[in-house]
Amino acid sequence: MPAITRHFIDVPLPAGGVRRVHYRRCGQGQPLLMVHQSPRSSAEYEGLMRQWGAHFTCIAPDTPGFGQSQPLPGSPEIADFADGLVALLDALGLDRCPAYGFHSGGIILVTALKRAPHRFTGMAVGGYAIWTPQEMAIFSSAYLPPFQPSAYGEHLTWLWNRMLEQSWFFPWFDVREQARLPGAHDDVARVDQAVREMLEAGDAYRAGYGAVLRAPRDIPPADADVPPVLISAYDGDPLQAHIDRLGPLPAGWRAEKVATPADHQRISLDWLLALPLVPEAPLREAKDEGFAGISTSSFTGLVHWRGHPGDTATVAAPGRAISLFDGAGIDPPGHGLSDDWQGDSNRAAWDAVLAEVRHQCGFAGLAVEAPVPGDPALLYPDLTPDRFGSHLLRAWSAVRAAHFFRPWHIASAATAIPFAPPSPARLAAEHLALLQARSARAYHSALGAHDGNS
Repeated sequence: MPAITRHFIDVPLPAGGVRRVHYRRCGQGQPLLMVHQSPRSSAEYEGLMRQWGAHFTCIAPDTPGFGQSQPLPGSPEIADFADGLVALLDALGLDRCPAYGFHSGGIILVTALKRAPHRFTGMAVGGYAIWTPQEMAIFSSAYLPPFQPSAYGEHLTWLWNRMLEQSWFFPWFDVREQARLPGAHDDVARVDQAVREMLEAGDAYRAGYGAVLRAPRDIPPADADVPPVLISAYDGDPLQAHIDRLGPLPAGWRAEKVATPADHQRISLDWLLALPLVPEAPLREAKDEGFAGISTSSFTGLVHWRGHPGDTATVAAPGRAISLFDGAGIDPPGHGLSDDWQGDSNRAAWDAVLAEVRHQCGFAGLAVEAPVPGDPALLYPDLTPDRFGSHLLRAWSAVRAAHFFRPWHIASAATAIPFAPPSPARLAAEHLALLQARSARAYHSALGAHDGNS
């Protein structure tokens, strides 16, 4: 099964400057652009990329403001998101390609196709919404409430239950029997992934999602000269009923209702494979941030880094990430954006991984942040997701208390430290870093084996 790699690239903005975009890549062959739904990230396509990577070089960017991609400036509308997608193709060095999008990803893609039809050989879309004016009024008034961190973490209770119940009701806030969905679930892992993606986006989710909800609900007229598009939706998808709302389709377009998600993916793949072939092309990426592919006896995976050759890179401490500071840095395995650690707590094993990252990036040296002294079993609480989202509040309480006491889990006059009141935004950044620190205990134990930096 092909591996997924991760990359950054700078995309020029119309008014000047650039916007950093993160994308996942998998497979080989002709390029396939894959645009995720809101408020998710390209991570939702990892399973599909590994399947379709046997046929395509799958390229899945985080759309503006989601995942690790910077938002568009101002108050963007759907045309700005579509133009941003075309600008990404330019930055990557892709003249033309096929594309796949699900729900709001399909709205962005079809808008891009209408504005720049010559950039696409065709598309497959999972569900295309044609809202009535009454439905759009409901969405505009209640669907996208502000999402701001609160000092004591109250926003986390709302977020967990909002993401949990979005498979129970549509819209998610309409808790009437008539709004029930047939595919309700309480899959903790799925809910937790969606919650983490919302935490990454923050209030920027309203810009991206709002532009999609406000987008004109039309497709090209029947006589339009546009590439072929397949629109399909499976049983249980609330957008399946919208197949009947599409109206006359352009020549070469097809709309179909199918039974299962697997059926949707199968006919989408068949459609994409039948489009005109596009030659495989090298993809461009940023030079000052990326992911080092590492393989040692204790770790195989991607390690996130930032900086330039010749820099001294700071290695984030246990429970932290390089998102919390500026300058050159490395997220150790199991922290930040790096893949999980698979070995034990042996310092030499960790040093071997970091030394290889240093070598690949050309860093002059590494400065390892020291961990907070103490028992790692107490410093880093169990953050295993549970049905009630209580792990989110445990992490919030830990990062908040760490501003007042050292170690945070002992509140006393003897452990009190000087502090400036932490802002909710700072707590939110530290909270996300702690949630990402799956290997904090192992890394802390390794650093405690002896003193000194790598």
